[in-house]
Amino acid sequence: MLVIVLSLFQGPAMAAGGRPVPEGNRFQEQPDIPGASTRRTKAGRTSFDAKYEKVRNLLATDRQLLGKIRSTARAYGIDPIHMIGAIVGEHTYNVDAYDRLQSYYVKAAAYAGDSFRFAYDGESIADFIGRPQFSSCAAKKNSYAVWNCRENIWDRQFRGKSVGGRSFPNNRFSAVFFQPFYAGQTFGLGQINPLTALMLTDMVARVSGYDRLDANDANDVYKAIMDPDISLAYMAASIRHSIDAYKAIAGVDISTNPGITATLYNVGNSDQRAAALAARNSNGEFRWPEENYYGWLVNDKLAELRSLL
Repeated sequence: MLVIVLSLFQGPAMAAGGRPVPEGNRFQEQPDIPGASTRRTKAGRTSFDAKYEKVRNLLATDRQLLGKIRSTARAYGIDPIHMIGAIVGEHTYNVDAYDRLQSYYVKAAAYAGDSFRFAYDGESIADFIGRPQFSSCAAKKNSYAVWNCRENIWDRQFRGKSVGGRSFPNNRFSAVFFQPFYAGQTFGLGQINPLTALMLTDMVARVSGYDRLDANDANDVYKAIMDPDISLAYMAASIRHSIDAYKAIAGVDISTNPGITATLYNVGNSDQRAAALAARNSNGEFRWPEENYYGWLVNDKLAELRSLL
C-alpha cells in the first residue's frame, strides 16, 4: 500500500533520486486565485501586493526569524527557501502578517489558558477513532501512516454518509474534528492545520526533540502550531515529507522548485498527489508537477525571496 511504501522514506535520510523539476513556473500567467482568498483580503481592506510586501518586510528585517528558519531547514535537510516560500504564500493569500516575530509569541501565549478538545457533535476524536472501522490503522508504524489511514477511512466510510443511524458532514476530516473554533482554521507563523501536526509529530520529535502530540490534548497541539519555534519545525517537516513523497512515489525531485513545494504546502495531501502524478506518467508521456496560484507567486518572486537569505 502507498502509506506502507512511503513510511520507508520519511525524514532527511531519504535516498537521493528522482528527476529534478525544472526551475520556474510551468504556467506563463498566474492561475486563478480562489474567491475565498480574494474575499478575505478585501474584507481586511488590503491587497495581495500589500500583504506580500508586509510579509517580505517582516522577513527582511527580522534576523532572528531568518536565523531560526536557516537552522530549522538545516536540521530537516531542506533549502530554507522552501520555508520562506511557505511563509510568504500563507501570509499573502491566507492571513495578514504581524509586524514582528514577537507578536506571534504573544498570540500563542494568549491561547495558552484556553481549554478545548477535538470532537464532532459531542463525540470526541478518541471515541471516534476507537470505532471498529479504524482498527486496521493501529498497526501502522508512525504518526503519518496512522493518521493518513484514519483520514482515508473517514473519506471512504464516513464522509457525507450515515453510519449507525448518525449522519456525518461531507467535509474534510480535519475540518470536522480538528478545528473547534471554525472550519478552515489554521494558526501561527506556519498556518499549520492540527491534523497535519498530528501526522508529522513523529518526525518532529525525532529531528527536533519536541514532545509527541496527542489528539486527546488539543491545547498541546495548538501550542505546537502557534509557538513560532515549534511551528517552524512542523513547517520544515511538512516540506520534507512532500519532497520525500514525490521522490518515492512519483520519481521526481521537487526540492529544485520552491513553487512546487509551496503549492503542496498550500493544498496538502502530497502522498495522494504524488500517486496521481505517477499514474498520469505511467502511460509513457512524462509530465511535471504544476504550481498553483500560491506556488506561482513564490517562483515569480524567487530572486527577491532568495536575497532575504
